[in-house]
Amino acid sequence: MTTKRRAQLSPVYWSIIIFIIAQMLTFLVVIRESEFLEVKHIYVPPVPPEAVVIWPQPVQPAPPGETQAPDVGSLGPIVIYFAAVVIVLGIVLFIVPVSALKLILRIVFGLLFTWGIFIILYIFMVPAIPSFILAAAVGISWIVIPRVWLHDSVMILAMVSLGAVFGRLISPWTAMILILALAVYDFLAVRFGYMVWMVKKLSESSTLPAFVIPRNAAEWSSSLKEPAFTGLVDEKPGDRDYSILGGGDIGFPLLLVSSVYFGYGFGNALLVSVFSLFGLIGAYWIQATFLKGKPIPALPPIAVMSLVALLIVRYISA
Repeated sequence: MTTKRRAQLSPVYWSIIIFIIAQMLTFLVVIRESEFLEVKHIYVPPVPPEAVVIWPQPVQPAPPGETQAPDVGSLGPIVIYFAAVVIVLGIVLFIVPVSALKLILRIVFGLLFTWGIFIILYIFMVPAIPSFILAAAVGISWIVIPRVWLHDSVMILAMVSLGAVFGRLISPWTAMILILALAVYDFLAVRFGYMVWMVKKLSESSTLPAFVIPRNAAEWSSSLKEPAFTGLVDEKPGDRDYSILGGGDIGFPLLLVSSVYFGYGFGNALLVSVFSLFGLIGAYWIQATFLKGKPIPALPPIAVMSLVALLIVRYISA
């Protein structure tokens, strides 16, 4: 979901930059990931790129001396897990005062960011203990000093890690169907106000699973605890100091790109990456042209353009 002051150059520009940086880092990580799995003797059962696994099936056992990777490549459990998280989080935010959840939410986000940084460092063969120490130091820094630039940086790393890890375990078409389903949810959640309500509640706790884009360059060093952020949704679109780009608008395209890389190769993954970027740009164009700064679900246009790219990949790979 995107919320912004107006179609100004700066927020759109920075959103595109963040998207491109995340995509570039994902390619670096997935290229390295294959070597990492081989060196660590981790066996990932092969999944045909066009397969769509609805429910877990028996998998081929790992060869002797190899460690079996977890079987998380089926669509059904992923959708159920996502739906459960959304429902439970909504119920908790509705019942429990945000002031009581603030510390818990910050710790949860800090752990997620720590995990993301650790995964990237470990894939690049940094020993486990130094990787954990450095990742934990960054995660704790975010909890103590939640600056906008730090938040966006660790968000990128977390999304890259999630995309690279799960993109190796899921087929491209399973990932595409998942994104299409989530795009429908994104549209309905924004249309009926649920997404905006959730953003309001989470922003009040200084935690938000989204990228925060300041209107002015000086505000990159601002704290997420400042009133301009915690009261973001209450302000009129023209008065907001920050734009919001949902973490899923970055994370799910990364999942698809990673999966396409492992299923169809680098060139095809690059094509999907470029088309998904066009989808993001299209979301901002729609927002500027028709909605005058009102919240818009960014995932639907991203999903449509990604689907077009994947159909092209399917055609040229046939």
